[in-house]
Amino acid sequence: MPQNDFIAKAEDVAEHVLRNTKYVLPHMARLCLVSTFIEDGIRMWMQWGEQRDYIASTWSCGQFLASLFVLINMMGQLGSCGGVLIRKQVQIMCYILFFIIGLQTIAYSILWDIKFLARNLALVGAVLLLLAESKSENRSLFAGVPTLDTTTPKSYMQLGGRVLLVFMFMTLLHFTFNPIDLIQNIVGSALMFLVCIGHKTKLSAMVLVAWLFVINLYQNQFWRYASTRAMHDFLKYDFFQTLSVIGGLLMLVALGPGGVSVDERKKLY
Repeated sequence: MPQNDFIAKAEDVAEHVLRNTKYVLPHMARLCLVSTFIEDGIRMWMQWGEQRDYIASTWSCGQFLASLFVLINMMGQLGSCGGVLIRKQVQIMCYILFFIIGLQTIAYSILWDIKFLARNLALVGAVLLLLAESKSENRSLFAGVPTLDTTTPKSYMQLGGRVLLVFMFMTLLHFTFNPIDLIQNIVGSALMFLVCIGHKTKLSAMVLVAWLFVINLYQNQFWRYASTRAMHDFLKYDFFQTLSVIGGLLMLVALGPGGVSVDERKKLY
C-alpha cells in the first residue's frame, strides 16, 4: 500500500540520519536537555535580588532563607549540568535535578498552574531519559539467547520518560475549529500516542523534534524583546524548557524506546 511504502521510506531516512549522527546525537541531546537548567541557574545569579525578594515575600521566610533558596537553585543547577556534560556522577546529578524541579514546583506554586505543571512533568521525563542513559543494562545470563528485559529499572525509566514527555505537547494543543489547528492537533496527538506506547518510536520522536523546534523558534522569540521587559523573561523561560524537551526526544531517538514498548516486543516475533 502507498501509505506503508511512505512510512517504510520515512523509517529508512530516519535510520540513515541516525547512523550518520550516532556519535554526535547523544551529546546534542544532553546539551539541549540541560539547557533550561543552565539558563535558570544563570538567571538566579543575574536576578539574585529579585528572586530573593520574591521568595521572601511569597513565603514570609526572611532574607536569609530566601537567599539560601536562590543559592541552592543556582549551584544545584549549574553544578549538575556541568557534571552531566562532562559525564561525571551522572546519576547523582540527575537526582539533584529532580530535587530542583520539585523544589521550584512548590516554591513558585506551579502545582496550581496546569500548563506550567505539565511542562515540569515533561522536564522530569527528559531527566528520566538522561538517567536511563547512565544506567547499563544487565547482560543476559544465557549467552546467545535473545531476551526482552522489560523488568529492568532502565526500561521503566524509559517508559516513564516517554509518557511524561507527552505532557509538553498537551500544552501545545489548540482547541479551536480552525482547520490548521485541527490538523496539528490530530497529527500531534497521533505522534504523541506512538511515542507513549513505543511504536515506531525513533521516527515519531524525530518528527516531533522537528515540529517542536519550528514551534519553539516561532512562538518563543525572546530575542525580539528588550531584556528589561517581562515578556523577554517569559518567552526565554518557555524557549529553554521546550529545548530541554527536545533534548529528551533526541535522547529517545539515541537510546530507543526501551524494553516496555511495542517496538521491542515486535522483535520477539
